[in-house]
Amino acid sequence: MFYKGWYHFFYQYNPKGAVWGNIVWAHSVSRDLINWVALETAIQPSIKSDKYGCWSGSATILRDGTPAIMYTGIDRGDINYEVQNIAFPKNKSDPLLREWVKPKSNPIIVPEGGINATQFRDPTTAWYADGHWRLLIGALSGASRGVAYVYRSRDFMRWTRVRKPLHSAPTGMWECPDLYPVTVDGRQNGLDTSVTSSPKVKHVLKNSLDLRRYDYYTVGTYDRKTERYVPDNPAGDEHHLRYDYGNFYASKTFYDPVKRRRILWGWANESDTAVDDVAKGWAGIQAIPRKVWLDPSGRQLMQWPVEELEALRAKKPVSLKDRVVKRGEHVEVTGLRSSQVSVRAFLS
Repeated sequence: MFYKGWYHFFYQYNPKGAVWGNIVWAHSVSRDLINWVALETAIQPSIKSDKYGCWSGSATILRDGTPAIMYTGIDRGDINYEVQNIAFPKNKSDPLLREWVKPKSNPIIVPEGGINATQFRDPTTAWYADGHWRLLIGALSGASRGVAYVYRSRDFMRWTRVRKPLHSAPTGMWECPDLYPVTVDGRQNGLDTSVTSSPKVKHVLKNSLDLRRYDYYTVGTYDRKTERYVPDNPAGDEHHLRYDYGNFYASKTFYDPVKRRRILWGWANESDTAVDDVAKGWAGIQAIPRKVWLDPSGRQLMQWPVEELEALRAKKPVSLKDRVVKRGEHVEVTGLRSSQVSVRAFLS
């Protein structure tokens, strides 16, 4: 999220080792989405309803400008019994939001009404309309049906589940759901999460598939009155469109009000073994943030690395011009002095 001149990035982190476990919310800030400074841990186990872990969630800027974090807490050690908690900044005037406090009313959402309590997590950024806040929570119904439940609240503290899910499909557990609006005219401008569907606006629903370990999305219509989402392509939940066909999971978008764009983050867990991760001292990376928008056809998303990335380029680029490349020929580009490069190629 963006707050008082800073981009804030919260992420799942194990402070005790390069393996999964002891999950807390780490916190880094940046002015430009490229150069980051790590701060103190934002959220860590400290209350009964997150004693055994502070799992994924989302941040929302409330109508009075207050940031709020909704996250999944684990409150039983014998099973992953999942509840939803909330935290607020201790000092709203601090642009770095170094300290967060948890109200005594936590947990504020619990798995009632037959919900599988071990598959009920990852609350989304909330959106506001008609006097109500709304958010989604990913879940599993039965043995194999992924579900996005809608919860509504007037005050962001007392939440009620809508009777029917926003959407569901027989894909397995839906982790880290994400619902956001996009313009249909092909413009690259992003929209605030609270913008609702209209003839000029569609919605994207993204889910992270726990069984397959990749993210897929559909483009469709969100009806605020019925709280239902309908994909434009009826087979969209079977023939998956993916953000990325490499190692890319548990993604999350946010609206950047500074440049009026929607930015996508994603986690690349690579393929090293746990032994290798321990040896090198770290595991998993964040992919370069990308701007996303709807293709003019309305059928799929477009994406491109954020423009700030260009600031990392050298002032004097290395060029190779007017070279005829024969079939099967290897061409070496000399003069590179960096471990990473940005390549721009024109072929004819």
